[in-house]
Amino acid sequence: MDMTSYRKKWVSDPAFKLFKKVLPPLSSTEKEAMEAGSVWWEGELFSGNPDWSKLHGYDKPQLTEEEQSFVDNQVETLLEMLDDFEIVKHQRDLPKEVWDYLKQERFFSLIISKEFGGRDFSSLANSTIVTKIASRSLSAAVTVMVPNSLGPGELLSHYGTEEQKNYWLPRLANGEDIPCFALTGPEAGSDAGAIPDSGQVCFGEHEGKEVLGIKLNWNKRYITLAPVSTVLGLAFKLYDPENHLDKGEELGITCALIPTSHPGVVVGERHDPLGLAS
Repeated sequence: MDMTSYRKKWVSDPAFKLFKKVLPPLSSTEKEAMEAGSVWWEGELFSGNPDWSKLHGYDKPQLTEEEQSFVDNQVETLLEMLDDFEIVKHQRDLPKEVWDYLKQERFFSLIISKEFGGRDFSSLANSTIVTKIASRSLSAAVTVMVPNSLGPGELLSHYGTEEQKNYWLPRLANGEDIPCFALTGPEAGSDAGAIPDSGQVCFGEHEGKEVLGIKLNWNKRYITLAPVSTVLGLAFKLYDPENHLDKGEELGITCALIPTSHPGVVVGERHDPLGLAS
């Protein structure tokens, strides 16, 4: 018996069996995430013998002239305005003039269509912009990153009604509304399949009228931009016990767009779990 066979029989196999017993099973959300999408060149790395010629054969993405101009001008101007030590240690927020500049130059609209006042930049431009800002200030970089990734802008663009798009997207593009995405909670973390937050389809009174709506109950934590947001995308599990929608009682995970000024919404102050400001 050679060393490889010995190691497999007496070390690797018993270790794998032990880990299989100890590790929790994959949730439905984790399984869906693993099965989503497709494999690019990184699959070659896992083959153990990557074909580098395939990588060299891919076209190299390039910034458009408009995107490069934004990086060279607006982003450079922003960097000159940032002092990360002052932001993190003293102000614990971006200066007002930085917020105003981000809104003025539509930094929050990188993925929103020009039709609604956005910049409609590519993924490469989005990444380049956030990376460059992060070289000066992580706080500012995350502030720009969230509305252009986790924010409701993309969800509205793909799944919103025309009425929702026409109202929300221009406001998100010009910074009139600042979004956040509320998924993570104190019990389930960011595992959407395990969140206890719920909504129940029911009749109730809204603005003096009896309407069919959703009664929500949630508790979230570690929601980036929540203290300064004006609208949040809320992830929760939807139930319809009386089958008002004729789709069964358990409707699965969905999202709702909720103004943070809505009665019943309580948003806490910023906290510093890593102690960066201490």
